Amino acid sequence: MSIEELQEEVDKLLEEMDKHQEVCDTLPKCQEDDGCATCETTKKIEELEQKIEDLENKIEQVMGEEEEKNPPNPN
Repeated sequence: MSIEELQEEVDKLLEEMDKHQEVCDTLPKCQEDDGCATCETTKKIEELEQKIEDLENKIEQVMGEEEEKNPPNPN
């Protein structure tokens, strides 16, 4: 995948995570003391955060590989 494709995927995941976070505080379970620990929405948010982190690491890796292939011109 290209850097642009990876970034688009990150953006999609961020949008999805935002939707879950908007709903999160309004759920009845959120009013409970341990609500977040047992909440499926919180688990989805955490999964999305992990996917985003993985994609961002992949973007950094691809950028590093591209820099190795095309080092900056010192002039």
